[in-house]
Amino acid sequence: MDRETVLRHFRQSGALLEGHFVLSSGLHSPMYLQCARVLMSPRRSAALCKALAEKVQANINRPIDMVVSPAMGGVVVGYEMARQLKVPGIFFERVKGKFALRRGFEIPDGCNVLMVEDVVTTGLSSRECIDAIKVEGGRVVGGACLVDRSGGTSRIGTKLVPLLKMKVPAYEANKLPKDMAALPAVKPGSRDLK
Repeated sequence: MDRETVLRHFRQSGALLEGHFVLSSGLHSPMYLQCARVLMSPRRSAALCKALAEKVQANINRPIDMVVSPAMGGVVVGYEMARQLKVPGIFFERVKGKFALRRGFEIPDGCNVLMVEDVVTTGLSSRECIDAIKVEGGRVVGGACLVDRSGGTSRIGTKLVPLLKMKVPAYEANKLPKDMAALPAVKPGSRDLK
């Protein structure tokens, strides 16, 4: 699936938003990718994740036994990636600010795990999820996401395979461009600010 097709899915589903957004990192951005909107269509989810699964299989030359995602944004994409790769899929939840497995989920010792996110910006959630996978005894073979909005500069501690890589600007609150500073800031997403 090429870049324009991926972007068309985001635009048509109303998942590509423009304005003034406060990201979970605390940085401000003129663009937000609301993956929940693009993933609410089973047809779109399947098409995007099939393309991502093919890209993962072409770029990660190790077996994948399980897909593990961070909640909340990674749950749907993680489930669909697990389905596409024909392996189990589970997710970590935040409990008192730290990732924990709940609902009877577990990672068998030595299990080869693909960490899957919806969007990577700074890579913080991905790194936290990867650390939690290792604590549980999993071996991280790589990471994948629908969108790497860092343009490839974010480091998560393992190889990251994005379906779409784009460089979206992000600014500190006191360094906003004038046109963006004039707009009211919106805090989308599920994660509280740091």
